[in-house]
Parts: sequence; C-alpha cells; structure tokens
Amino acid sequence: MIHLKNLDCKINMIKLIKNRSDIGAGTRGSDMGIDAMEIAAINMGSEFFNLHPYEDVETHNETVYNKDKNTFAKRIEQVLEQCRRVADAVADAIEAGYTPIVLSGDHSSALGTLSGISTANSAGELGVIWIDAHADIHSPFTSPSGNIHGMPLAAALSIDNKENQINEIPPETIELWNQMKQIRAAHPKLQADKLVYFGVRDLEPAEAFLIEKKSIRNISVEEVRFIGVRKCVEQALYQLRNCPQIYISFDVDSLDSDGVSDGTGTPVPKGFDIKEVLKIIELIIASGKVTCMEIVEINPLLDRRGNKMAEAAFEILEHATRNLLTAQQS
Repeated sequence: MIHLKNLDCKINMIKLIKNRSDIGAGTRGSDMGIDAMEIAAINMGSEFFNLHPYEDVETHNETVYNKDKNTFAKRIEQVLEQCRRVADAVADAIEAGYTPIVLSGDHSSALGTLSGISTANSAGELGVIWIDAHADIHSPFTSPSGNIHGMPLAAALSIDNKENQINEIPPETIELWNQMKQIRAAHPKLQADKLVYFGVRDLEPAEAFLIEKKSIRNISVEEVRFIGVRKCVEQALYQLRNCPQIYISFDVDSLDSDGVSDGTGTPVPKGFDIKEVLKIIELIIASGKVTCMEIVEINPLLDRRGNKMAEAAFEILEHATRNLLTAQQS
C-alpha cells in the first residue's frame, strides 16, 4: 500500500520500504522495531510517517514456530523468499525514481536490499558503507549460531570461506545458500574493495580472517574519535570514489549499548554515540551518491530504557531523510 497524505511527489522522492521480518535473527522482537519508531515519532510530535510514500513487504514471521531442518542456516528457505521480496521492492522503487529507505527487522534482509540496488541500476559498481558492531560476513559453513542475520555480506560477496569451515552442510542447505547468492542475478552483488565498515568491534575468527584476506577497511570507533568523523568519512568516500552509487546499511547495535540503549538483539558496548552516527551519515549523503539507506535490528522487547533505541533510530532516520531530500534538490 502506498500512503500519499501531505506528499508533493515532485519534490519528495523518498520511499519507505517497511520490512517487519525478524526470522533471520536469533532473538524475536525486531519485527516490532518499525512500530517502535513510529511510536517514537508520535511522541516527538513528528509527522514523518505521514509525509512519505511507503510499501509494506509481506513477511514469513509465522515460520519461527515451524520445525527447522537447516541447523546451520536457520529458516533459510523463508529468508531467501524474504530477501527476494525486499529486492523486488527496492528495485521497483529505484526504477520509479525514488531513493528507498528500508526499515527492517533483522539484518539478513540487507542481502535483498543489495540485490535490488545492484540490479536496478547499471550505472557502475555499488559502494557499501556498513555501520555495525558486527561484520555479518559468516556463511553457513562458518557460522557458530546459524542465524542468517550474520551472513548477508558473505552472500552478497558470494563467499563461502571454507578455509574456516566448522559445519558440515547438507546438500539442500547448500543449494538454498547458492540461491541466496544469486538473487535477481547470478553474479556477486558487491566486491570486497567496495565495502567499508564503520564501528565493527565484535568479530569471530572466521570473519577476522576474511576481513584481513580481502583487505576490507574497518574504521573503528576509536579511529573516528582520534582523527575525527570528517577525515574518516573522507577516507571511506575516497575508497569508493569510482562507485557512482552508495548504499548505507545502519545497524543500531553500532551504537553504544551502555551509553545509548541495549534495545537490539546483539548489543555491544564501546560503540558510537548518536551525534557521531548523525554526522557520519550526513557526510556520506553529502557526497550525492547515496541511492539507498537501511536501518535494522531495533528490538523494543530488549530495551531496558523504555523506547530509547527506537527514539535514537528515529532521530537518525529523520536527519538522514532531511539530508537526502536536500541532496536531491541540489
């Protein structure tokens, strides 16, 4: 359903893609993250969610109650279908001239977003800035949990990382994993040198191995504070200088779990504060290259500070949208 209240389509080319799926996570509750942000907007007196067209993506959340045979890639059949739905919604929005902002439950759906962007626009390689406490670059062969929200980048890069294999994967799971790598196109959606992390600080050995092997840039929280946000963003944008389009994927667990909120499935301390994330995203958008942004992993059920994480995420969402609209009109 497209909501058009108070919208001037000639100047507002933002479209919200609401994806309430949380089947790729290990903890239930991130399916309520969008609603928590909408409540935060109401409490702040903001009309944000009445000002932009949106699409609700159908989910498979009910499948969490089904018996799962894919131990090392839990609910992979349903995650695959969800990513296909998100990919189609994102591609349709881009082809209609919108800049989509994807609001998702868990981070597995970012594979769908990446697949949608990369197949909707043939203007050159896609650059990705991944703001997250985690690298999300496991595969079913290496994942200790089997939760697919830790795998979207491995699928987008088409990497199995069998050098660090710990799981024996049955053929049917391998086939589904290969299908995930080929959503909307058989080729990889991303190249490792076109990926920049911000804030990754909770790594497992298999992920650390890949980051070193592929020379993937990880700009740490400490580095941001030592040399400054602007310099770090400049370095990221220089690495992506040959990419005509950039996708920002923002996981709220990149925020400091002690100083901001623990309202996310995998909270990690010593993260960014809200002002740092606002500035990072603002400077990236100022490049004029941002073609899509995503916000994920708000879990109000785990928030011991009321609705604090959703409030923080909404502040970032509103600020980013304002900057995207400014960029569109410049």
